[in-house]
Amino acid sequence: MDTDLSLAVVTERKDWLCVLMIEIQINELLKERGRTFYWLAKETGVSHTTLWRLKKGKAFGITFETLEKICQALECQPGDIVRLGAKKRAGSKMRNSKRES
Repeated sequence: MDTDLSLAVVTERKDWLCVLMIEIQINELLKERGRTFYWLAKETGVSHTTLWRLKKGKAFGITFETLEKICQALECQPGDIVRLGAKKRAGSKMRNSKRES
């Protein structure tokens, strides 16, 4: 399954990090509907850059306005676009290596 990873929320607690992965399903929805990435940009008025960042997992977040525009264009619900992926945890070793880099 080709999943677009969009957001990572990092929570630091004592000796471990918790990363919640929010997955963006734009590619799958476009394929199902026979539409292109460029069509979505034109239809929504959302910039290519913003959509590309969502698609490639480079976005730090998504506004409700952008989410609504995508939902209207693709005739879907927000839950069809955004999905909570697997949680990843790491011990203090990852925490220390993050600080060093």
